[in-house]
Amino acid sequence: MPATPAPVAATAPAAAPPQPAAVSPVASPSASAAASASASPAAPASPDWLTYQHDAARSGRATGAYNPASTTLLWESDPLDGQIYAQVLVAGARVFVATENDTIYALDAVTGRAVWSQHLGEPVPRSALPCGNIDPTGITGTPVIDSAAGVLYAVDYLRQPPHHELVALDLNSGAVKSHQSIDPPGANPLPLQQRGALALANQTVYVPFGGLFGDCGDYHGWIVAASLADGAERGAYQVPTHREGAIWSAPAIGPTGDLYAATGNGDSTTDFDQSNTVLRLSPQLKLLDYFAPRDWADMNRRDADLGSTGPALLDNGLVLQIGKTGIGYLLRSDGLGKIGGEIMSASLCAGGAYGGAAHSGSMAYVACRDGLYAVRVQAQAFNVMWRGPQFSAGAPVITDDAVWTLDDGTSSLYAFNPQDGSVLFRAPAGQASNPPHFLSPAAAGGRIFQSRGRTIAAYGTK
Repeated sequence: MPATPAPVAATAPAAAPPQPAAVSPVASPSASAAASASASPAAPASPDWLTYQHDAARSGRATGAYNPASTTLLWESDPLDGQIYAQVLVAGARVFVATENDTIYALDAVTGRAVWSQHLGEPVPRSALPCGNIDPTGITGTPVIDSAAGVLYAVDYLRQPPHHELVALDLNSGAVKSHQSIDPPGANPLPLQQRGALALANQTVYVPFGGLFGDCGDYHGWIVAASLADGAERGAYQVPTHREGAIWSAPAIGPTGDLYAATGNGDSTTDFDQSNTVLRLSPQLKLLDYFAPRDWADMNRRDADLGSTGPALLDNGLVLQIGKTGIGYLLRSDGLGKIGGEIMSASLCAGGAYGGAAHSGSMAYVACRDGLYAVRVQAQAFNVMWRGPQFSAGAPVITDDAVWTLDDGTSSLYAFNPQDGSVLFRAPAGQASNPPHFLSPAAAGGRIFQSRGRTIAAYGTK
């Protein structure tokens, strides 16, 4: 990696409350936490929340004890310096937050007070972009933590000139260890958006790219790989569309280290171009397999992205994929089926699915625009077990006694009974007048954490 930039001091923000007398250390990495840097097992092992939806398989399953019946607000942070789209990450006694002002914060998990912050540079204003709906754009995709190395990786978007950088920060101090350009080779960074969560596997950081809201400009979907050892590019995969084919949801990592990613619409209505497709890529980003619906071309005409969620890699070797149409496709992870080769497809939710899902055993919990759906998936079929109240749901979190999600319109936190969908807990709506979209809670140490726009709230039992 290149040398560290002229450092921006890692400090607590001026608006933060006084610091505690002793800074809570990051917990020493365990063997299971260190395994997060390689291909993840089907079952989550780490008690921390080190990546989007907990683990590389994006299961959304938390370990530890949570009691929705006695849950209450424990704290809400002071306002941070920008909107918070990325999912909160947790390592040991610290909560890590990325903002659209290109700042990373470490908060004390018990008090919510800032331990350190690192401002990485000036974000890109909406006025400098051809389209979009985030202003300014800084860090949008959820970072990832390598707890064994004590490093957090994030991708920022910097203004002068507009470009994306992969940045490595020290977990304890926030110091910038390294930074490098991560824009895809030969691509124009102006119409690109790095929205999908980063993935960590095979001693590599994988960075997905898509387009801006409005699908403007000549862009493609990409995944770029960078080595953990020296930051050198290890390869890049470009979705072979004429244009578009965004990868804006988080890629998932299978047990052997292969990547599963879903693409959005392209502009072709004649020749298949891997738009509206589930891709299986090798660790070196070579195409191994794919699936696309028979009506992929009509989906292109209707802007009906299959990739509005990431693939759900279930424990039984199956994959559940749902997009904007609300149709669910059941696939085999070791043989995706090419065009029209799904095991089963059926209408699942009326409003379409966005963001991500959570899964455990034969159950998947899907974030739809008309509520959270509980779906039982068996070898040849799936069926809906229940649907929660009608609101646009964020990607959920599974604990022993509940399934947690956020109302995208109000940023209110809900806990549902996993058996019947009854409401076990509901927090008041957030104060943000225009909260970020597609938010998801995170869970660690008996606490549920969420973005409320520019603040972080923590819930649990006192």
